[in-house]
Amino acid sequence: MLALSVAAAVLAVTSVEAADVCASRDRMVREQIESRGITNAAVLAAMYRVPRHEFVPERWIDAAYEDHPLPIGHGQTISQPYIVALMTELLQLSRGAKVLEVGTGSGYQAAILAEVGAEVYSIEILEPLAKESADRLRRLGYNKVHVKQGDGYLGWPEHAPFDAIIVTAGADNIPPPLVKQLKPGGRMVIPVGEAHGEQMLMLVEKGLDGKVTTHNVAPVLFVPLTREPAS
Repeated sequence: MLALSVAAAVLAVTSVEAADVCASRDRMVREQIESRGITNAAVLAAMYRVPRHEFVPERWIDAAYEDHPLPIGHGQTISQPYIVALMTELLQLSRGAKVLEVGTGSGYQAAILAEVGAEVYSIEILEPLAKESADRLRRLGYNKVHVKQGDGYLGWPEHAPFDAIIVTAGADNIPPPLVKQLKPGGRMVIPVGEAHGEQMLMLVEKGLDGKVTTHNVAPVLFVPLTREPAS
């Protein structure tokens, strides 16, 4: 009887914790994302479904659903929830879209893309993060996310062209290899500007005729896009 009582108590605590997490995620979506003008139903649903607390270090779990970036180690961060939602909405993804992500980080943005219905090819330059995020995504069942360690500036030409490209680190220019790997009719979202300085989130569109246009979206601050040393 004692064992049953302990098991019931543990189950009750777990249920309360799960309810608290769901409530925090619901507030995040309503107060941080919908209230700022994100309207895409698939994006909002993805932001609610993905367990953000699974993508942050244990010491930051209590802050997982707060309105700011969080450190994930190795000098990197998980982006503010609103920015994740905004960048995802700007891509205007259809189910089955093939998306290149530059900068896997914790894997959170990749999970959001997968929940929207994309097949995601994600590149992370830092080997420990690439391994950690690949293991985490696999454990959580995100089987349509493919992670590799490498220099994201160069893209992933073996799987190009991509319907959309998302860059989650600040670049000092729009990488020509990524533009080349973007399918005609596709969209890329990328922060461009100085490392640790003024950056602009930009929407890059490639017309069906191959013509490229850019649009400034909002000022942002991302960790720098780093490169592998030239051999």
